[in-house]
Amino acid sequence: MFNKNIKLVITALILAFAIYQFTQGFIGNGIALVFFSSIFVLLYFKNEMILLSFWKLRKQDFDGAKRWLDKIGNPQANLTQKQQGYYNYLHGLMTAQTNMNQSEKFFKKAIQLGLSMKQDIAMAKLNLAGIAMTKRRKREAQKLLKEAKDLDKQGMLKDQIKMMKQQMKKI
Repeated sequence: MFNKNIKLVITALILAFAIYQFTQGFIGNGIALVFFSSIFVLLYFKNEMILLSFWKLRKQDFDGAKRWLDKIGNPQANLTQKQQGYYNYLHGLMTAQTNMNQSEKFFKKAIQLGLSMKQDIAMAKLNLAGIAMTKRRKREAQKLLKEAKDLDKQGMLKDQIKMMKQQMKKI
């Protein structure tokens, strides 16, 4: 994994060489190099380790996802702010079953740093509501559930929110 700034430097060098290829009359090489440089631009905005962690998580391989995330040495230096949010979001998802206090910290930090998709923010708030409910903080849980419901425009979390509201009535 490259540092986020190194990715930009590599992109600039490849583009400079592409321009050189254009001036020498090797148009095909130049076009290929421009496409190649776009890979590094993509990886600047979407970190490769986080993408691989999401892929492992989708396959229900929590250990594999954790291994990919652990390869990110210094998240503050190597990741952009949104990527740091997803880094914390993934850690929160993985620690939710074992350590709720640590999971709560990860989810709060992920929301603070920002997540790109409203669905991810809704999922983080739903998890925070569940944690608050288990800690007997009913008002906070109700507030977080309402926020999660407002963010869930497609209704993907509708059943989970409904279940959590029913469980809250028992408290």
